[in-house]
Amino acid sequence: MQTESIMTIPFIPGDGIGPEIMAAAQAVVDQALEKAYGGKQRINWLECLAGKAAFEKTGQWLPAETLQTLKSHAASIKGPLTTPVGGGIRSLNVAMRQEMDLYVCQRPVRWYEGLPSPLRNPDGLDVVTFRENTEDIYTGIEYPAASPQQQAWLNSFRAAMPEDYAKIAHPEQCGIGIKPISKPNSQRLVRAAIQWALENKRKRLSIVHKGNIMKYTEGAFRAWGYEVADIEFTDETFSSQRYQAILKAGGAAAAEAVKNQALTDGKLWVDDVIADVTFEQLITRPQQFDVIATTNLNGDYISDAIAALAGGVGISPGANINYDSGLAVFEANHGSAEGLAGQNKANPSSLILSAVMMLRFLKWDAAADRIDQVLAETIRAGQVTFDLAAQIPGAQTLGTREFAAAIISRL
Repeated sequence: MQTESIMTIPFIPGDGIGPEIMAAAQAVVDQALEKAYGGKQRINWLECLAGKAAFEKTGQWLPAETLQTLKSHAASIKGPLTTPVGGGIRSLNVAMRQEMDLYVCQRPVRWYEGLPSPLRNPDGLDVVTFRENTEDIYTGIEYPAASPQQQAWLNSFRAAMPEDYAKIAHPEQCGIGIKPISKPNSQRLVRAAIQWALENKRKRLSIVHKGNIMKYTEGAFRAWGYEVADIEFTDETFSSQRYQAILKAGGAAAAEAVKNQALTDGKLWVDDVIADVTFEQLITRPQQFDVIATTNLNGDYISDAIAALAGGVGISPGANINYDSGLAVFEANHGSAEGLAGQNKANPSSLILSAVMMLRFLKWDAAADRIDQVLAETIRAGQVTFDLAAQIPGAQTLGTREFAAAIISRL
């Protein structure tokens, strides 16, 4: 007999269209739980303040009370937040990720039948990006040209490394940015990606980098990623690096034989791809990609590009996860679209699918499967919001609330 379970989930409505799409997502989730578990599994939604609403009420964009609440619950969900203009927090989203050490930005994207796509054949597009979420450009270490900080850095750099300093064109008129990529943070990201890929029976994991140019940051990310695969997951993976070693020692036939046997045995194939080559291959043959593990900046570009191939960021979910502490914040993968606020026009699919990710994280797979299935059915029936309807001939344009109702009616 199934026991009753009530899970408290903090939520941040967000700015702009946030409250509308949050209400739509919550309605879908509540009905899916009711249908899947007959009321035995339920969510107690706990509202938290962040963004404009928080600033207007408390004078803070991200109150300490909100952060503490998020840290004390395994899973939370939030709508899009406006980034403050001017001084203070560079990005509320980044601040939240860093405060909670949510080192994985996980973005699964797949194409649903009926969605617009620039691809001739988008069928089978299903890629999950694991983007490092705490360092690289997210450290925010940069100094404007001619600032005291820039001058101090340049003086120290010139004194310590005069030959490298001489390579800087117009040093007095250039901004300076520092791109730190560490072994521990790189390896925990790749480790989480491999573990997820194995648990979800994925076939390929690609380490995406720009190591051909940035050898000691992006190149190091690649090398450290292979270390995780080859040392920590020797029995569960077979890597391109191991293939190359066999190729060098025993020839192509031997390498192919070992690789084919490893894949037949169900081992995860781990390889690496240069970032710009990844973009080219995503456009020409995206179905070859499965799971991608990459650095922060690469992951930002790549995940948005994949979303564009599958219908746009409005259909792309996201989560920020620490797989070690068990903390996760799920989120819409787009901005607050202030110009659409209050018009009942916004597409809630990104947040609904982020809620699906949250349900799977909580092991409530039956409800997650129901939502995923009926969302696909609703899109296939041509019932979509205005952003998609404009690209789908014969589609029925639904408002935010009506789109959620169409999903609920199919649960």
